[in-house]
Amino acid sequence: MSTVPDQFTALVATESDGAITVDRTDFAAADLPGGDVTIAVQYSGVNYKDALAVTPRGGVVRNYPIIPGIDIAGEVIESTDPDFAPGDRVVAHGGPIGTEQHGGYADYARVPAAQVVKLTSLSTRDAAAIGTAGFTAAMSVAALLDHGLTPDDGPVVVTGASGGVGAVSVDILAAQGFSVTASSGKVEAAELLTTLGAAEVVGRLVDDETKIRPLGKSVWAGAVDCVGGKTLAYVLSTMNHSGAVAASGLTGGADLPTTVMPFILRGVALLGIDSVLIGADLRRAIWSRIEGDLRPTHLDAVIAEIGLDDLPAALDLIRAGKMTGRTVVRVLGDSA
Repeated sequence: MSTVPDQFTALVATESDGAITVDRTDFAAADLPGGDVTIAVQYSGVNYKDALAVTPRGGVVRNYPIIPGIDIAGEVIESTDPDFAPGDRVVAHGGPIGTEQHGGYADYARVPAAQVVKLTSLSTRDAAAIGTAGFTAAMSVAALLDHGLTPDDGPVVVTGASGGVGAVSVDILAAQGFSVTASSGKVEAAELLTTLGAAEVVGRLVDDETKIRPLGKSVWAGAVDCVGGKTLAYVLSTMNHSGAVAASGLTGGADLPTTVMPFILRGVALLGIDSVLIGADLRRAIWSRIEGDLRPTHLDAVIAEIGLDDLPAALDLIRAGKMTGRTVVRVLGDSA
């Protein structure tokens, strides 16, 4: 049976005088946090929150040093929880992982059992590629479907479509039979979004000069909004009657310059999506759907794979808003 060595490789973020450095270094197993499940990490992912974790005053990490990486995919080597046994292929994310306690950018991680999901058909590489972003996308689509949205209701729009949440949302929605309009400010992403199944690719829906009307022309039956701010306000104002918007992002700002009009005159539903603090039962139910009816069909089209040494540059790229699709971090090499 495998055990955690006394020391192993990790990418550690350290803060000093307001600056944060990120170094690949030896990490002592004794410094792993308490937890129920110890995982030999095979893959992690690159998320915007990971970039914030290594950004001064990024707002997601209070105490350094920390091993970032909010996504973990690998094999259980030790467990005190009866739901998991050595050899199980698992994915773990959410809760304190990568922000309040050490995360996935290391050979080994120890996490609470509530954050762990056993995989049945997905490889650990694909699970990491889906990761928090794809999980959020699946939650968003599930919320729209549970609201009663069907392809016959009309077109749906995905904002911030070239990002991790947006790209996987386009993929899942198109596979469900929806006519998807993908909105992205990255012109170079149009080919990818078309490959993922978008019926139409458009630029940003609003700019700094756009005036948001309380109610605009009805266009969309549903939406996955990954941007927030004025973009979300515009989407709400252009929804069909009884339409629904699943909202999970704020790259366009936390303010929401809208009115009650979409809600009380068109019956629009605003569905908030949080993938961090949800309970274990819902987390595992969504992953079951990801391995079933909400499985992305074009993962290979959105995956770029890198090693730990490439991570700092990748984090800079996502922080600058220049990353498209999903990036997988290979930790212990090729595996399951």
